[in-house]
Amino acid sequence: MSRPDSQIPANAFDTVESADVRATDKAVILAAGLGTRMRKDDASAELDADQSAVADTGVKALIPIKRPFLDYVLHTLADAGYRRVCLVIGPDHHEIRRYYEETIRPERLKISFAIQASPRGTADAVACAETFVAGDRFIVLNSDNFYPSMACRALRYIRGSGLAVFDRDSMLRGSNIPVDRVLKFAVAKVSRGGVLERIIEKPDQATVDSLGSEVLLSMNCWMFTSNIFRACRAIAPSARGELEITDAVQYAIDQLDERFQVVASCSPVLDLSTRADVIPVTERLRDMEVSL
Repeated sequence: MSRPDSQIPANAFDTVESADVRATDKAVILAAGLGTRMRKDDASAELDADQSAVADTGVKALIPIKRPFLDYVLHTLADAGYRRVCLVIGPDHHEIRRYYEETIRPERLKISFAIQASPRGTADAVACAETFVAGDRFIVLNSDNFYPSMACRALRYIRGSGLAVFDRDSMLRGSNIPVDRVLKFAVAKVSRGGVLERIIEKPDQATVDSLGSEVLLSMNCWMFTSNIFRACRAIAPSARGELEITDAVQYAIDQLDERFQVVASCSPVLDLSTRADVIPVTERLRDMEVSL
């Protein structure tokens, strides 16, 4: 597989299972968002009645493909070797809890829940899972993104903290995400040794040009140690009034000497943020068999 290699060593993605690397089986999925963009009406989005009804609630994780979108995300985690999953949900997200506690009986995954009392940002959401994590390393994903299983698996076998990044050209070619949205995504500044230096939100063209020929996108796919909780407690709200996980990561790098190893993927990520995303994502996933 070709890789972005001007900033990342050629073997950065070829992580091997090693006796001296304890692979985690814990995952935290952020599913407490209000779904404001999904609830916004879009006459051009030809959703069926069930999809439209769920979109009205804003609970993107439950948008039906053949089964709820989150099932596909969980399937890729199970394929990657994760076994214990904590869904961080809002206090009113009863349908998510009911579905995973009563409607289905996962065999490969054990699913638990943490409640984010109010939408105070992604760092606050991650902090809600501290009891579940219990000092172990853990992967963090968004509930409205479908990530390549190989990227999730690679993060299991790194040492310490890490970030999966996605080649922008591959995203432009292979994702469902419109070009104008991809071009606004956060980019990663990575050392030649494959270590994260900084996440740059909404980069301008000059910043993108400074990164070289391969532009690496962050899609919020992290491996964390328990140090991230200390960082989440230390940061102040952003200009948006939220506690941002990217600010916590930068604090961990600058103040706690946390090293984030970067693994690169040329496989695209699918995004389910708006009603216009539902049909393209449905077309990509409808024939996928799911086993939880």
